[in-house]
Amino acid sequence: MHPAPHETEHLVIIGNGMAGHRLVEALLKEPGRPARITVIGDEATPAYNRILLSPWLAGEMERQALTLREAEWYAAQGVELLLGERVASIDRVARRLTTDAGRALDYHRLVLATGSRPAMPAVPGIALSGVHGFRDLSDAEALAGVAERGGRVVVIGGGLLGLEAAEGLRKRGQGSRGLAVCVLQRSARLMNRQLDATAAGLLEAELARRGLAIHTGAQLAAIEGDHHGRVSGVRLVDGQRLVADCVVVAAGITPNAELGQRAGLDVDRAIVVDDTLTTSDPAIHALGECCQFEGTTYGLVEPIWRQVEVLAERLTADPAEGIRYEERPCATKLKISGISLFAFGPIEPDAGHDVLAYHDPEQGDYRRLLLRDGRLEGAILYGDTAMGPWLFDQAQAGGDLGPCRRALLLGAADADALLDAHHSDTNSDNPDRPVKEAA
Repeated sequence: MHPAPHETEHLVIIGNGMAGHRLVEALLKEPGRPARITVIGDEATPAYNRILLSPWLAGEMERQALTLREAEWYAAQGVELLLGERVASIDRVARRLTTDAGRALDYHRLVLATGSRPAMPAVPGIALSGVHGFRDLSDAEALAGVAERGGRVVVIGGGLLGLEAAEGLRKRGQGSRGLAVCVLQRSARLMNRQLDATAAGLLEAELARRGLAIHTGAQLAAIEGDHHGRVSGVRLVDGQRLVADCVVVAAGITPNAELGQRAGLDVDRAIVVDDTLTTSDPAIHALGECCQFEGTTYGLVEPIWRQVEVLAERLTADPAEGIRYEERPCATKLKISGISLFAFGPIEPDAGHDVLAYHDPEQGDYRRLLLRDGRLEGAILYGDTAMGPWLFDQAQAGGDLGPCRRALLLGAADADALLDAHHSDTNSDNPDRPVKEAA
């Protein structure tokens, strides 16, 4: 009797970021885990929680809180962990990869979880000393040093990551002398992909009150440097010049797809995968920010966690019976202490939308809902966001919220009570209709 394939196969995971690590954790829970698992990470430290880099930069937590597992944990689980090495090439015919340290490894299955890097604008001066991204631990440590020394920092990007970087710098540097942080946003408003003008205005006012200088409608033309090759300022398309000792670029990400491209895999903006996270080579899978499915690339963890679930089952169970990955809507939350924001769905209403809005400027609360034929399609909540998850669930369920329309801005309990009353009345009018009982 021959052993099952998973009992002899060697799985290599390239990438020890959050996606690669979560896949390891998922595989270890499965009875059909591969006999040998090797993880290769180009950073010198084991996997850590990149989502927490912003609060760590702000000084709100200790470095140790970021670590997902220590190196000893991998060894105890029988997982080989190779850190500080980058895979240089993949020989798909021989199923062998080579690292920049000259190490050669054979594989049966390969997972590319190489993540992404900051998208750097093609402007003069982008390679000057003092220009940083905000993507990994080394970036965060460098920015912490900048904040503690003080000086003038310009953050490029008024989206989620840019604002979290800017506020983290400001908060970390509160005790330093002369730290000044400004944010350049190309759009006319902050977080223009998630917020309408009212919510963005509330957010900008709060950040300005905390001491951040916000420049919207600001398009970067060049980063300027001194005769030592260090940043000295930025110049905008309109000719305005801002003095800067440091520039942080947080204006999007670029998938790390080059390794897959060199290996001859199908690559568009990222490594193309099907609904089983399999690339154009059936022995190679891709996961997370380096992959692309049906034209979509990824920067949020929620869809990546669902990808992990699909791929873990694909690697340990009967491929014909495994679950498939599909796109689902996601909600946006901002990770800045003291600011609550929750948004999903369309930003601007169209002619078919029923718009419900509530705004209390004194309390800093704002809620705006978009409904179509009684069904919720989008929401923006700023300030009091407690109702956000309930609204998101209602949008995904696609039910008719007309019966509780007048309570939708008040709270989930009020809206639920009206829905229950409506369903009760409907059931009493139709005795043949089944009543759903609570478990």
